Amino acid sequence: MNVAIVSNEKQLKDAFHVRTVVFIEEQNVPLEEEIDQFEDEATHFVVYDKEKPVGAGRLREVDGYAKVERICILSSYRGKGVGVLLMEYIESLSKAKGLQKAKLNAQTHAEHFYQKLGYETVSGEFLDAGIPHVTMTKTL
Repeated sequence: MNVAIVSNEKQLKDAFHVRTVVFIEEQNVPLEEEIDQFEDEATHFVVYDKEKPVGAGRLREVDGYAKVERICILSSYRGKGVGVLLMEYIESLSKAKGLQKAKLNAQTHAEHFYQKLGYETVSGEFLDAGIPHVTMTKTL
């Protein structure tokens, strides 16, 4: 497995493919909510198993935070460390950019995953795209 910072059109298509499978097909998030106005300003990531894209995410700097977004792993790769690999890569890049805090909006079913990585829940539950979420933060 390796994580790539998206640097070309093929990699971006690969990242969008994983996001489409997970968020639009599996979770029924509308396309217009999944692909938003922040795509062009975000740094995108894709995780590959050899040539196959299996995970994706993006990062933006928002209010001094590393804002981690759109983290997703294909269902057949969940529970195999791919999400941890992706998050560690994004956090490492964030620290290299001088960011000291990370923030994300986690689907409530993934809250425990992020807690194991050191994130703390800092909000009550709210709906995003009809899915329950909580905001979580971590000092990097």
